[in-house]
Amino acid sequence: MKIHPFFLLTVLLFSSFISSAQESKEIDAIMNKKRLYNKNHPFGDGFKIQIYNGNETEAYEFKDNYDLEFNDVAELSYEAPEWKVRVGNFYSRLEADRALLTIKQKFSGAIVLETKILR
Repeated sequence: MKIHPFFLLTVLLFSSFISSAQESKEIDAIMNKKRLYNKNHPFGDGFKIQIYNGNETEAYEFKDNYDLEFNDVAELSYEAPEWKVRVGNFYSRLEADRALLTIKQKFSGAIVLETKILR
């Protein structure tokens, strides 16, 4: 019995299509699980750059200077006994270190801190 080449090609394409559809469904299921996880766990490991750590008056000055200089909003917080000014939400240390190079030009005491960030 002779198999027609067109028939063979059709069978191969159809089986490939079914396999791709199955993989697509699996990928969609994984992505949906990840979305649900992120929705229930909005914070994750990351990095911030701290530009100041000290008294309240100077903390507000550093925050205002950063906001004007970089056209961005710095985060001001109080952790007894000192005020902290932190910027950015970085997912990797490399990303934070790159931003630190620019920030250090204006805020020489800036450092990268590992912390929880909003995803």
